[in-house]
Amino acid sequence: MSVTDPIADMLARTRNAALIKRRDVTMPSSKIKVEIAKILKEEGFIKTYKVAEDAKRALLTVTLKYTDANQGVISGTKRVSKPGCRIYCTKDSVPQVQDGLGVAIVSTSKGLATGKKCEDLGLGGEVICYVW
Repeated sequence: MSVTDPIADMLARTRNAALIKRRDVTMPSSKIKVEIAKILKEEGFIKTYKVAEDAKRALLTVTLKYTDANQGVISGTKRVSKPGCRIYCTKDSVPQVQDGLGVAIVSTSKGLATGKKCEDLGLGGEVICYVW
């Protein structure tokens, strides 16, 4: 089965796994998914991520992070720019997520970056998703 929007699939798998308190979630890997996982790890939303080379394809395994009260650190995700409708921001209009509690992931000319990093570097780009 082919997925038309692999990033939305990644976000849905991660959100659903957090809702049912699953420790790990595995999905097909790609460069952009690994970069998103790297940002989520740096921002403290997930514990770790790992890419495993299978005989047929590469798989990305994300280990989710939970609070002491067993609440998922990721409480929500939203895919912003979709294949049928791209959404862009300028360096002056980088979106804030949940009044700074979440993170906006933006695809810039320098690669994927958080909204905060885009403001610091003075870059705009395509708004990929929000995570909070």
